[in-house]
Amino acid sequence: MTSVFDRDDIQFQVVVNHEEQYSIWPDYKAIPNGWRAVGKKGLKQDCLAYIDEVWTDMRPLSLRQKMAEAAAQ
Repeated sequence: MTSVFDRDDIQFQVVVNHEEQYSIWPDYKAIPNGWRAVGKKGLKQDCLAYIDEVWTDMRPLSLRQKMAEAAAQ
């Protein structure tokens, strides 16, 4: 069985969670709890290209904050 995420011919949207981690989600499905849309929609490759552009630090937000606090001490 083929997953919807394997398809290149449907519209996706870019979503982000509270840890500033990005993903794609089918545009016709409700966004899961804990995620929110960032406003980018398109074919899978377009959405993934957008994520590559904006998600430059893959560390979760909480880790980045702890590392910044440790560096400041």
